[in-house]
Parts: sequence; structure tokens; C-alpha cells
Amino acid sequence: MELSLTPLDFLQRARLIYPNREAVVDGDLRLTYGQFADRCDRWSSVLQQRLGVKGGDRIAYIAPNTHAQLESFYAVPQLAATLVPINYRLTPDDFAYIINHSGSTVVCAHSDQLDAVDGIRSQIPNVRHYVALEGACDGWLDYETLLANASPSFTKPDIPESGLLTINYTSGTTSRPKGVMITHRNAYMNTVGTLIHAHMSPADVYLWTLPMFHANGWTFTWTVTAAGAKHICLRKIDPATLFDTINDEGVTMLCAAPTVLISIANAPDEARAKARPGVRVLTAGAPPAAATIERIEGELGWEITQVYGLTETAPFITICEPLPEHAQLSMRERAIIKARQGVALSTSGDIDVVDDRMRPVPHDGETIGEIVARGNVIMRGYYNDPEATAKAFAGGWFHTGDAAVIHPDGYIEIRDRIKDVIISGGENISSIEVEGALLRHPAVQEVAVVGMPDEQWGEAPHAFVVVSPGATVTAEELNQHARDNLAHFKAPKEYHFVSELPKTATGKIQKFVLRGGRAAIATQ
Repeated sequence: MELSLTPLDFLQRARLIYPNREAVVDGDLRLTYGQFADRCDRWSSVLQQRLGVKGGDRIAYIAPNTHAQLESFYAVPQLAATLVPINYRLTPDDFAYIINHSGSTVVCAHSDQLDAVDGIRSQIPNVRHYVALEGACDGWLDYETLLANASPSFTKPDIPESGLLTINYTSGTTSRPKGVMITHRNAYMNTVGTLIHAHMSPADVYLWTLPMFHANGWTFTWTVTAAGAKHICLRKIDPATLFDTINDEGVTMLCAAPTVLISIANAPDEARAKARPGVRVLTAGAPPAAATIERIEGELGWEITQVYGLTETAPFITICEPLPEHAQLSMRERAIIKARQGVALSTSGDIDVVDDRMRPVPHDGETIGEIVARGNVIMRGYYNDPEATAKAFAGGWFHTGDAAVIHPDGYIEIRDRIKDVIISGGENISSIEVEGALLRHPAVQEVAVVGMPDEQWGEAPHAFVVVSPGATVTAEELNQHARDNLAHFKAPKEYHFVSELPKTATGKIQKFVLRGGRAAIATQ
């Protein structure tokens, strides 16, 4: 008899094999796998028997990395309901749009978001129940009270592997966010692929630096459990707390977007002095600079591996897998390779880089095309958006919108988002390449390069630079550095020094804001 593939099975295995092994740490709360699984069952019981949730219903969560948020990734989908994890950094109007668009009938929120949700209740008339995960007040059901009084018994429905597990909303930097439909099979296959290439065991301790709402925590909400490893919930990231937690809990692994890597690399000396060596880091979300990788590996003794994917691909489809011959290279040479997106995971399906006629580009490390993919980890489509779905799957492949090359060794390297490639005097300029060169200057903490209109060249690169604390640098010095490390036509025409770069709520730089010269840019 065939059984559906679902990541929910990983918790059932863990409760049978590791019932007394510590599973979740959230502040003073420490749960074994037996206790964690029992809490998930009790919440499923509450949802089904007290709140009337049925298969196919959508349940919205707005919360940071807490034990209750982690429990949602099991308790909701094991009812054949669909979890809608919402970015808690969004605005109340964004909350209202996502709740309404997804058709969520129950909203579960952390104490920090209760006031925001109360302010939009009139805009979300189809919500039947409001649950406070912490800090319950008038008009809110209390999560822990309901859980404590519940039975762990509930009616378990059949769950097809093609059924919706989550709807994850994209950042929506230039338009309304789209709801990415991830199935049980999508998440199961990506979890297995992650474990094949990023090995974990019951000895591992995983730190939740990555938001769980972000592409389901890159499936680590299930991957850590599948390994029988320990989840350490981290509600807020600051360098002191991060390094203290890594040492106190014996953390062995974490995931981090490049913005978090930059904060780690530039943390105060007293914080970095506490760094526990040997921590394994997966990074994704945007191409990290080789200089950042080199500094973290060289100074902290951590091991960084880049993975690549999108919310639409559940999310990983490539990994920059280290090869034995890489060990013979210098640290700088290894860092350059580690900044590439790599090769397909065993479970990714088909990945290629193609031109505008869907022809594969040569593996020469120079010819740019678009990354396309098809396989078991690709989303079902965009929720209630057939037009966007059809566009994304033109020609039978999912189009990522990422411009890349393939090197002779088969490793893919992103050169830009297709819309961010700068065409200056007929020459294509990769903003990522220019950013990587500038980040090697010791005075540069962050940088974003965009194309701006230019009378002579049509378009020219402009750099927006955040200077490292205590450092000074001039535009002339940066321009000389750029010309020393790049073809001269790639050097930015102008340098704009800013106190911070505009970012989405998930840490991606909003280049359209820079190109538009919006007021969001805070100049020094």
C-alpha cells in the first residue's frame, strides 16, 4: 500500500524513536520530542473540536520564532488544513490583504502583533477566531490555556501528498504579494534533499536565526525534526544574544540570509571573541559576497555553504557543494567558489540556464541566461492567480527571473536578477560582481549597485554604500579600488554614501527604491 509523502511523518518518527530527547528550547521552556508532539496533537484537537477547523481551511499565523510558531507547522497541516505563515514585520494593511486573499478563518498572533490585528478586524470579516499565542487580552483566545485543557485526540483525515501544506506570501516589493502554494510532497522532497546534502544528526543543535515564516524556515521546521536534532528558538537577532546562545546551547548549525552574515562579520570584537568554532552555516536569499564568506570562515572558524532557491521552489534547488579538490585552494579562491549557487540537489529535478529561446547556454562561465527548473519541489502555483501562474510556468518550466552563467565544472553562478542587469554602452554589467568587488574594501560594510539613466551610455552603474562603523573612505578611493579589481567600464560612475539600504521585511535590498531615488534612502 502506498502512503502519501508528507513532512508530518518526521515528527511521528521522532516521537517514537526520540521521545525523551530534547526537541525544542524557547527561553526557559524546554520540550522533549514526546512533549512537543503531544502539544501539536492537543492544538490540532483545539482547532478541530473547539474552533471548527476542517480540511482545506486556511489558518494564519503572525509570530516570530517561538515554540508556538514551530508547533503550527505540524498541528495545522495534520488536519489537512493549510498553514499561512505571515511575515510579522509587515504592515497591518499587508496583514489584512494576506488574510483576506488566503481566505484564512483563524488568526493566531504573538503578543507583539495583537494591537496591529485588533486595528484591522473590520477589514477581515471572514475571520471567525482570534488566538493570542502569548499575552492574551480581551477579544483573544489564550493559546496556552486552550492547549492545557485539550485532549490530544482528534480525527485524523487522509492527507494527499498533492494537498496544500502552506501558502507562503512573497515579499511584494513592487506589487501585492503572491501566495505560493506548497504541497506536502514539495516540502517532503525538499527536506530529504536538504538532509542528503547538508547532513544533520541527533547530535546537532540548530539555532533559529532564520524566520520560520520565510519559505517555512527553508523547510528546517521539518528538517531538524527529521534528524532528531534540537530546535533553539531565537525571537530576535542581535550579535551579543546570538553568540551567547551559540555558546550556551552548543549550537552546531544555523541558516542565515546574507544580511545576517554581514551583521555577524561586522559584530563588535567583544561579541565575535565569544564565537564557538565549527558552526555550520547555510546561506541563501541573495548571493553573498566572497569577502564576507572569507572573513567569517577565516576569523570565526565557521563553515559556510551557499544554497539557492525561491519560495516557489520549496525552496532549495541548488547547493554549492564542496569538492575534495576545493581543499587545495587558498581561502580566497575557496570563498570565490562558495559565492556561487552550485549544482542541483539530488531531489531538485531538472535545473538549467537558458537563453530567451529556451536554449541551454554553454558552460563557459560567461554566457548569461535565466535559471529555470521543473520537478517535485516546484510549487503548485500562485493561489487564486492563474495569470501569474501561467506566466511563471511558460514553456513547461518554472522561470526564476535570475540571470546566471554555468561554469565549465557545472556550477551555476547568479550574475543578477534579470531586471537588475545593467546595460551600459551595450555592455552587460552584473551588479553582484561590482558589489562583490567593493565589499572587499575594508571600509565598506554594505553596498548595492543599480543602473541609473546616463546621457552618454544610456545607463551607468551607481553604488550606494554603507561605511563600516569607525571607518572613513572617499568616492575617489572606492573608484580606484573598483578600477583595480574590475574592468574599468564596470566601475560605478557615482558613489552615494547612505546610513542604511532600503530592504524588504526579509532582508532583501529594494533596488527599485534606489533607482527611484525614494525618500527611504537615508543619506549620511
